[in-house]
Amino acid sequence: MANTFPLFLRSLCLFPLFFLANCSSPLAPALYVFGDSLVDSGNNNFLNTTVKANYKPYGIDFAAGPTGRFTNGNTFADFLAQYLGLPFVPPYLGLSKSDKSKTITGINYASGSAGILQESGKRRGVNLPLKKQIEFFQETVNHYLPKNFKTKHELSQYLSKSVFVVEMGTNDYLANYLQPAYYNSSYLYNPVQFSGILLKKIKQNLQDLYNLGARKFVVFNIMALGCTPAELYIKNLTSGCAEDVNQIVSLYNEGLPDMLQELNASLQCSTFVLGDIYGFIYDLSQNPYKYGFTDRGPCCVIDYSTYLCQEDVTPCVNRTSNIFWDTGHRSQQTNLLLATDCFSGTTQCTPLNILQLMQK
Repeated sequence: MANTFPLFLRSLCLFPLFFLANCSSPLAPALYVFGDSLVDSGNNNFLNTTVKANYKPYGIDFAAGPTGRFTNGNTFADFLAQYLGLPFVPPYLGLSKSDKSKTITGINYASGSAGILQESGKRRGVNLPLKKQIEFFQETVNHYLPKNFKTKHELSQYLSKSVFVVEMGTNDYLANYLQPAYYNSSYLYNPVQFSGILLKKIKQNLQDLYNLGARKFVVFNIMALGCTPAELYIKNLTSGCAEDVNQIVSLYNEGLPDMLQELNASLQCSTFVLGDIYGFIYDLSQNPYKYGFTDRGPCCVIDYSTYLCQEDVTPCVNRTSNIFWDTGHRSQQTNLLLATDCFSGTTQCTPLNILQLMQK
């Protein structure tokens, strides 16, 4: 880590690793991941899309090299798996039927450019919208997981103790509502109406996961998109954030906590943790030095026709100094800070952190 990394954050990052070193078994039986490119572990490698990260310099700090992860190393989900004492969660589309039948520590269904809405992100090719991801999980529950359990009760107990991460919604704005040249959603709905549509849709999606056996949820709001290098480039800003974009996204984020509380109250034995990526990214952007960062820009050299890294072009040397890896995806260092605080801290995941969620 950079020498400027604050001491209290260093100790925070070391705590889960110390905790795991003293654990003899995983804290959860499995981790299931739903989302977009921020947590995709390789599903888009198997889809007809231009939104791929299976080339260098993506994965430059990942032991297996480029795998389809849209960052230089670990995603948030990778760090969370480690903190839970689980192996990295494999992409669903990368597993054979035999592998799917044997995998009981979790599966990743996330897909780059995917959104809550079916049409989001489709301009650049095929993706797995949240509904499709849940359909694949249903297939997992109905056809593959039962082979590992003697009774339905054992399977339901396993699912009830597993962790379900949902990080979705970014592309419903970046690759839908905020692209009026390609999508008509901003003509059909004002920002308040659109956020309401997304919240209604994801509420049903979460209920569907509950009906399939999920009980422990970690659901993230949408990050401060106006602070990403992509939006700063589009708006020709050299400092601050595109606050008009942040205000639009905030409408969804303001409605999410109440919606999760409604689900907590109505779905028996469920627990919903809210992950605050918006506040996290906004604070990083305004106070980078506080967290040991020195650069708000992307670490890799950008191809602005795709907003992804140029292939085989050397990125920045000190990759712990950058908040973002490319124009919209977090660096491994940022993912580490987010995962660490969500797991054992008090700020990014509320009203419980993930360690407390495991103890419920």
